[in-house]
Parts: sequence; structure tokens; C-alpha cells
Amino acid sequence: MAIQYLKQSKPDSERAEDDAKVRAVVEQTLADIGARGDAAVRDLSVKFDGYDPKHFRLSESEIEAALQNVSTRDMADIKFAQDQIRRFAQAQRASMTDIEVETLPGVFLGHKNIPVQSVGCYVPGGKFPMVASAHMSVLTASVAGVPRIVASAPPVNGAPHPAIVAAMHLGGAHEIYCLGGIQAVGAMAIGTETIEPVHMLVGPGNAFVAEAKRQLYGRVGIDLFAGPTETMVIADETVDAELCATDLLGQAEHGYNSPACLITNSAKLAKETLAEIDRLLDILPTRETASVSWQSYGDMILCDSYDEMLQVANDMAYEHVQVMTDRDDWFLENMHSYGALFLGPRTNVANGDKVIGTNHTLPTKKAGRYTGGLWVGKFLKTHSYQRIETDEAAALVGEYGSRLCMLEGFVGHAEQCNIRVRRYGGKNVGYGEAAE
Repeated sequence: MAIQYLKQSKPDSERAEDDAKVRAVVEQTLADIGARGDAAVRDLSVKFDGYDPKHFRLSESEIEAALQNVSTRDMADIKFAQDQIRRFAQAQRASMTDIEVETLPGVFLGHKNIPVQSVGCYVPGGKFPMVASAHMSVLTASVAGVPRIVASAPPVNGAPHPAIVAAMHLGGAHEIYCLGGIQAVGAMAIGTETIEPVHMLVGPGNAFVAEAKRQLYGRVGIDLFAGPTETMVIADETVDAELCATDLLGQAEHGYNSPACLITNSAKLAKETLAEIDRLLDILPTRETASVSWQSYGDMILCDSYDEMLQVANDMAYEHVQVMTDRDDWFLENMHSYGALFLGPRTNVANGDKVIGTNHTLPTKKAGRYTGGLWVGKFLKTHSYQRIETDEAAALVGEYGSRLCMLEGFVGHAEQCNIRVRRYGGKNVGYGEAAE
């Protein structure tokens, strides 16, 4: 194998040190929220956001005031995006059906898809107010039928961000809070004197929010373990350096630690893309962030063949994978570990992030090896049930069940089966005996 790293990101050991520092801060902060409730949440809001309102939950009048501060064009764009996301989410929901089958005469097995009863949706603010994240979490939970949807986002410039509030409200949030960071996800999961805890947390966030969700998992459900945004471009000479560089830097601007990677079998394209990235970083308004991210977390990988490109891509299992080759469908057929695919030069990750209709909350840090991204199904729990309707079936299944329980030494289990054999099958089987 002749894989060459023309540019390589910082080693995993350095990333692990960063993770350890975040882990300690989050653990201490969540313990404080658990011990002091609202007081801790308020202290954290003042410390990190300089925000100290009378109530963190927005009233109906505050929501209406925020809506009035959204321009007509912005409101129309939000509604257009939500229409696309709702349409796809509804199609996904329709694909998940309740079933019931008769596996033996008189034996009925089935499952029901039941919504999670309460969900906390976190929407990042900070450097970039993530309006689209409200669509992805709140709206999708609404389509799933979640009866209590709590949404929270940090203040922007000392106040709730009007467009984020609009997206939450239009998406179907039942409670809206102006809270950010660990204090938001901690309050929603643990609960305080004024915030009833939820059953599940969803939505992206910075390293501290992601670690808080990881530590809270088990107390509540989560959508997935999410780290910084990752973008991968798989390209050959059917596209040019400008397109590749633009797609890489378009995601590298997310933060100072957003991995971006080009995998190609063209040395010419790789060299030209490196030069184009340097050119674009001179003029990109977000270059302060994107340049640090590219320098520390950028990879440029040159492969000999498409098979090698595929192998490397599957192994890295990046969140966003932009495929621009002469065989995009081949990659679609053979890729098995990723967050979402963006196929062809007309497609791009930004459309997926904001408007096209698929969900942008996706697995990172190789989690694409075992999970997909957020979707309607994440808000649904599939529960099974059983029903036996005839005496003959009760006796038949009971006989098998009794013997199998005794095989494992579970006498009490066997008696659950035996009592059915005696009552419905007319056979006299004693306690501790296996039904014959």
C-alpha cells in the first residue's frame, strides 16, 4: 500500500490531553448543578455568558417579541428549511411501522414505536448562532410525536437570539430557555427547582457540551457522542482545486479543532489544493479560525487507487464525506462508516447543514462505525409485546419453555411455564419438574 500523507494533523496523544482537561471541568460542573440546582445554573450563566435574567425560560410575550425581530426574508428562509426537513422526517417516520405477526397458531408477537416522552434540545450559540440546529432537533422530535420538547440556546450579545427562538418555536418546542453550555444540558438532564428533567438530550455543541452529554448518558438517553465538526473530501481529477479547497475550509471554520481531510489519487489535485487553501485563507473572513483548524487538524492523503481511497475513508469514518469522483455511486455502495455522504460536485455539506432536508447532527470521532446520525427514529423506542390466545398454544410454548428453563437451572422460571401447562394443557407437572 502506498498511502502518502502530504499533510498530517496533530497526533492523537495531544488530542487526548485536551480531552482530559475538558473531562475534569465537566465532571465538577455537573456535580455543582446536581448539588445547588438553579443557583449553580445562574452562577454559570453569569460567569460564562454574562447573562442574569429574572427567568431563563422565555415567556410567550418574550417569544413573540423575538419573532418580531426576525426579518421577513429570514423568517421565509427558516420556514423553507423547516419544510424540507419536515418532509424528509415525515417520510422517515412513515417507514417505521408497528407490526404484529402470528408466529404459531394462537401466538402473537409484535412491536410498537413509542416516542420518548421528553427531550432536551441543545442549540449552540457562541461564535456562530446555529439556527439550523433548532430545525434538526426540535422539528424532528416534533415529527416523532415527542409530547414535551425543551429547547435551550445561549444568549447572543446578551439576549436570546431572535432567529434561534423563531426556529425553536416554529419547530414545535414546548419550553424555550436562554441557557448555554454545560449549565443548559446539565439543567435539562439533572433537573433543578424550576426545570423538570428530560428523558433524552440531543443536539451538537462545543467540547464541553459534548463531554457533558457523555457523562450524563445513562441518566438520560442521548442522540450520539459528538465531537468537533469533521469534513472529508474524496476527489479525483474530475474536479478542481478550488472546489476541494472551498469544501474543506467551509467546514474548518467551525472551530479551532475541526478536522478537514482530502483523500485523492491525484498528486496534481493534492498539490493544487494545498496552494488553493493558502490562497483562500488570505481572503476568508473566518480565516482566524479556519487557518488554526487546518494547521492542526488538516490532512492531505494521496492514494494509488480508488480501493485505497475507500479503505482510508472507511477507516477514518468522518462525519461529512463529500465525494466528487468519476464513480460516486461506487462509493455510495461501498462506504460503510461515515456520518453522511454528499455525492457529486453539485452537492455540498453546507446545504446538508442548513436546508436540504437531511439531519446535520452526525457521528464524529469514528462513531460512524456503529451509529448513524440524528433522525426521527432516535426519538422513538421500539417496544415488543407478546400475546397467547389459545389453550393449545399456551401448553405448547409452556412445555418448551419449562424444559429450557430447567436446562439452565431456573426452577422458578420453569414453574411460570408449568402452571400454564397444568391449567391450559391438562397435564400434571409438579414444581421443579420439566414439562414433558
